[in-house]
Amino acid sequence: MIGVTVLTRYVVASSVWVLLLVLVTPVSVPTVLMAQPASTDPQPLSLDDLAALDALLEQDAEDGPTEFDRGAVLDVAGLGLVLAFAVFSFLKKSEPLKMVSLVLSVVYLGFTKASLVSVVDVFGALRWRLPAFQDGPAYYLLIVFTLASTVLWGRLYCGRICAFGALTQLMDRVLPARLRIEPPAWLDRRLVYLKYVVLGVAVLYFLSSGDTLVYRYIEPFWMFTRSGDAVMWALLTTLLLATVFVRNVYCRYLCSVGAGLGLLSNLTVFRIKRWGECDTCKLCEKTCEWGAIDGPKILMSECVRCDDCERLYADEDKCPHWLIEKRAAGRAAKP
Repeated sequence: MIGVTVLTRYVVASSVWVLLLVLVTPVSVPTVLMAQPASTDPQPLSLDDLAALDALLEQDAEDGPTEFDRGAVLDVAGLGLVLAFAVFSFLKKSEPLKMVSLVLSVVYLGFTKASLVSVVDVFGALRWRLPAFQDGPAYYLLIVFTLASTVLWGRLYCGRICAFGALTQLMDRVLPARLRIEPPAWLDRRLVYLKYVVLGVAVLYFLSSGDTLVYRYIEPFWMFTRSGDAVMWALLTTLLLATVFVRNVYCRYLCSVGAGLGLLSNLTVFRIKRWGECDTCKLCEKTCEWGAIDGPKILMSECVRCDDCERLYADEDKCPHWLIEKRAAGRAAKP
C-alpha cells in the first residue's frame, strides 16, 4: 500500500511538471478568417496561369487523399491508444494508472488535439449537421466511444477522458486540502440540477436562434486552443479560482455535456456492486468526491466511475462487509 501511495505521488508530481511545460509552450492555432486586401482591379488569368492552375489541382487530387489518410490514421491511432489506456486503467482499478490516464487526456486530447465532446455536438445532432465521416473519423470514434461507454459503465468519459475534467482532478491532487470548501449535502443535492438547466437553456437558445457560438460562454473547453476573448478569459479565470475551493465545481454543477451523459447514464448496464451492509454504512458516501452516493443508493447520473468507492469496496481491511465476514469466520473457527 505504501508503494502505491509513493507511486501515486510521483505520478501526480510528474503530471504537474508536464502540465506546466505544456502551458508555457506556445500553441499554434489555425486562423479561420484572414483579412485580405480587396482587389479593385482584378486581372484576367493568362493561358499559362490556367495551365499551371490545372497542374496544381491535378497534383492536389493525387497527393491530397494520401496526406489526408495518413493524418486521419494517426489521429485515430492516437485517440484509440488514449481511450484504450483509459479503459484499461478503469478495469484495473489502479490509482497510479488513473493518474497516467488523466495526464494523457490533458496533454493529448486537450492541448495537443483540443478534442472534447461539446454541447455543439448536441446542436449538430439536433439539426443533423454532422461532419462527413471521411472528414473526421477520430471525431466519430470519440463520440461513439463516449456514448457506448456511458451505456456500459456510466459517465466514464467525464471521470477519465474529458481533458478539462482530467485537469481539475489533477488540480485536486496538488492543491492543499485545507483550502477545500464542501457544500452542505442539502445544497449539493440541489446544485447538481443546475447543469441540466444550462443544457436546456442552451438547446432552446440554439433552436430559436441557430447560434452555436453560445458554447464559448458555457464551456471552458476552448482554453486548450487559447482562442478566447477578454470576457471568456475572465470567466475561465473565475471558474478555475472557484475550482481551487470547490472541487470539480464545473463538472458537478455546470457542465452541459455532463448533464446529457447523466441522462444517458440511466441506461447504464454494469453498475457498481453494493453489499447488504451498504444500507447503513456511510464510509463510501463520505469518500465520494462527486456527491454520487446517497446512503445505499448510487446516483448514476452523478457518478463518474472514479474508482474511489470501488477500491474501498474491495478493501478487505477497511470495508465493513469484509470485516464482518472475517469476524464471523473467526468465531466459526473457534472450538
